[in-house]
This record gives sequence, structure tokens and C-alpha cells, in this order.
Amino acid sequence: MGGVPGLSGDSVPAPSDGRIEGMPTTPPFALLLDVDGPIASPVTRDVDPKIIALLLELAQAQIPVIFNTGRSDDFIKNEVMEPMIAAGFPPSLKIHAICEKGATWFTFDDTGAGELHVDHELAVPENYAEEIRSLVASSFDNHMFFDETKRAMVSVEQNLDADNADYRRVQLEFDAAAVEAMIRLGLGVEHLDRTVPDSGDVIEYRVDPTIISTDIESVALSKDLGARRALDLLAADGIVPAAWFTVGDSRTDYAMADWLASNGHEVSHVDVRPDDGIPAGKPYPVLTAQDLGLGTEVIHDEAGLAFLRHWRDRIHTGRSAVAISQSSV
Repeated sequence: MGGVPGLSGDSVPAPSDGRIEGMPTTPPFALLLDVDGPIASPVTRDVDPKIIALLLELAQAQIPVIFNTGRSDDFIKNEVMEPMIAAGFPPSLKIHAICEKGATWFTFDDTGAGELHVDHELAVPENYAEEIRSLVASSFDNHMFFDETKRAMVSVEQNLDADNADYRRVQLEFDAAAVEAMIRLGLGVEHLDRTVPDSGDVIEYRVDPTIISTDIESVALSKDLGARRALDLLAADGIVPAAWFTVGDSRTDYAMADWLASNGHEVSHVDVRPDDGIPAGKPYPVLTAQDLGLGTEVIHDEAGLAFLRHWRDRIHTGRSAVAISQSSV
């Protein structure tokens, strides 16, 4: 494994300042991963065991793995953390998870989840959450359910047995009703291209549809907030990656790479669902499954699996995975 900084097999002194045991202070790269799409299937909502195994291999190879998701901490614990622990989580390893687009975060190791941090100032008002809960139960429960695991956001999600095309049609009706409920309660809201300020001319909340859900959230929540939290968590461990790969399946996920690039970090973004269109003029490489020689039909967690396997293989052959962002695959 010679040639990859921090992966030569040389012994690493025991950390004295909270650092992860065995982790180099400057690993060659870190992974900042959205979960729905790149890691969890948007169809089954669970994670392929092959992805779990690759995440563990990369983390054991001293590559920081951080999840940055709109999902709740419960989802990450059940669908990612527990399968990783069951697959054989080394006692020297820990992984950070930023959930609800930065509103909550926690760290887990082989013993399970540590303390959950919640920024309550970013929570949607409870009276609004209750109205949406009732709205879903009375008018939309054939196609979607209210996510009871969220602590700051309000989210509704497509039922597993619902057809996605039918869901997307009904989602338009739900989103319109969610916006109107915001307006009725005097809350400033934005939805796609529409903005309705409150009486103080302020936009406080966002109605944000995805392909399988709608998130209703503070406008302060975003994937760039998650990126900032990820850097803070690694800094507390004494770790400053030489480069980053961010991975997502929507336009909003580019905010991770945007923030990292604007703050002087080397970064490449992997888009596992580029059908929405790749934004032009990004100051960093944007990669898709086609850069691995795969067809355009390889998307979502299949593309995520391919990239994880690619990075694993590059590490084990002693080649810098960062080369993918500079020249070729």
C-alpha cells in the first residue's frame, strides 16, 4: 500500500488530543456522503450490504467517512450504524453523522451512538408540525406518511407501496397545502421559485421536495451547514483531510462542495443522479458514473457502490484516489 500518505502500515502514535486512534492528521481524502441515493436505495430505503462493507473498508483504511443527510438520526442509526456494527466495526474507529441538514449530529463507534446534539433554534414550530401531521393523516396517507423521527424538520415521505409517479403527482398537492399552512400561521416561506415573506419581510422556512419526500425546514438548514459541521467534528479529532469527495443525488447536494471550495479546500463532487442537469461553471470537478466507464443507467446507490469500490481499489493498489479529480479514473 505504499504511495498513499497515511496508509503505509507504519505505526501511528496513540492520540492525546481526542483524535481517532490510527487516523493520520492529514488523510489523503475524506468522504462527505449524502445518504438517500448514494448510500441508501430510494426505492427500498435500506443499504446494500456491499456498501456497508465498503464503507467499513475505507474507514479502516484511515479515510474519514462522514454522513451529511436530511435523514433523521434514527434512520442513520437503524439503516447505517447498526448494519456497520453488525458487519464488524473495529473498536478504534468512529464515524460522524450530520442529520436533518445540520440540525442534529452524533458520533458512533463499535458500542453504538454517542450523545445526540440538536440545534433546537432551527426547529419548525410545533403547531405547524401538528397541522402537517393531521393533514397527512386526513388527506394524503394513501401516498405518504409523516416522519415521526425528525427532531427539527417536518418531513413526509412516499409510502413504500406507493407508485412513485402517483406520489409525485400527489406531492404537488401536498406541497401547495404545506405552503398555505405556513402562510396561514404567519410564517415566511419559500418553495421552489415562490417566496412569501412574513409580516416582517423575512423568509424563515423552506418547503423542499425531493423524489421521495418533502422536507419542511428552517432556511438555515442546508448541506453546506452539514459541511461546516463535518469540518468542525474532524478538527476536534485533529484531522484535516488533504482533499474531499462529496457525494449526492440532487442539486442541493452541490452545496457541500460549493462551501468546501469557497473555503479553500480541494474537492470533487460526485453526482449519482445527474439527470437533473449538472450545474455549469463549478470551480471543482463534477463526476458521474460515466467517469468510471459505466452507462447512464447506473445511478443512485448503484453509482455510489461503484465509486466506493473505486476508491477502495485505488487505496489497496497504492494509487491516490484524488487522481480521479485531476486527470482520469
